[in-house]
Amino acid sequence: MQSHTDDRRTFSCKVCNKSFSAASNLRHHMGVHKGEKRHSCDTCDKKFKKSSELTVHKRSHTGERPFKCEFCHADFADPAYCKRHVRSHNGERPFSCEVCDKKFKDSTRLQCHERVHSGERPYGCEVCSKKFAQSSDVKRHMRTHTGERPFECEVCNKKFTQPSYLKEHVRIHSGAHTFDCEVCGKKLAQLSHLKYHVRLHKGERPFSCEVCDKKFTQSSHLKEHMHIHSGERPFDCKLCSKTFTQASNLKRHTLIHNDEQLCVCEVCNKRFTDSSGLKRHLRIHNGERPFSCAVCDKAFSQLSVLRHHMRIHSGERPCVCEVCGKTCRKLSNLKCHMRIHADERSFSCKKPTEPCLT
Repeated sequence: MQSHTDDRRTFSCKVCNKSFSAASNLRHHMGVHKGEKRHSCDTCDKKFKKSSELTVHKRSHTGERPFKCEFCHADFADPAYCKRHVRSHNGERPFSCEVCDKKFKDSTRLQCHERVHSGERPYGCEVCSKKFAQSSDVKRHMRTHTGERPFECEVCNKKFTQPSYLKEHVRIHSGAHTFDCEVCGKKLAQLSHLKYHVRLHKGERPFSCEVCDKKFTQSSHLKEHMHIHSGERPFDCKLCSKTFTQASNLKRHTLIHNDEQLCVCEVCNKRFTDSSGLKRHLRIHNGERPFSCAVCDKAFSQLSVLRHHMRIHSGERPCVCEVCGKTCRKLSNLKCHMRIHADERSFSCKKPTEPCLT
């Protein structure tokens, strides 16, 4: 005997081939492709494409979370979120990349991953036209233009652009320095900080400028350095319109407009735009020299001075004169040398009529 289901007509979407048992259901479905939002919330008037999305949204007003995790009893308003959460317990990753076989817990993460292979970047910044593979990346990127830092530390009120940055920062207050340097025993709160720190011991600078061959320990430092060559100054002060190549320089500059936020030395009243500058300055008064040479044990108040000193032992002379090829250990020495070619006399006697003592 033939079943009733065999005679039932189906209505197929010409866009995605999804089938429906009723023409009215197909009409409602077509609104998804057209971008229509027919379903409106009675409480806040927010609109949705699907009735199921509206049902989940209403729970944000009622506080209802009917879907519970069988492993840890976490509850959710959306059944899809609950299903994805359960996979964090059972390790299920049902979505696989056809290119590299990497597996994912949900289809959205797979779609984002596939753009790594395709190079697709469908989301663009409205300010600078930079393209991104994920909409969340655009949202984070926009904060570089707006200066928004929505994630605030409850201890010191320092603000961050991303919750992960805040999470790592909180370890400073809790004392959870979980990453130890095997060379000097220094404890660091973040794994990324440990990686950068180890490069100081190795002298490793893996990020190189294609224009001038200058090398850096971090890719972000190289990115900011490239603004020197391009002339780009993307960070502008909202108070005086002065522009900067680095976000950190803009941050220090804005303190000039607010005297209350300046860091003042208690010994000589010299003012600084950041606490790190004040910390380095205080070593002049207290005589602290925390950076020691591993070869001759000579100590220095600044890490940059130690780096220059190490070139005495290594024989490295990275600053080269483009005119005569002479090499120097420091950029300041090269600048002084260049005056020979320019025939500059930057430091002249203010009273030329009087004889100079020899």
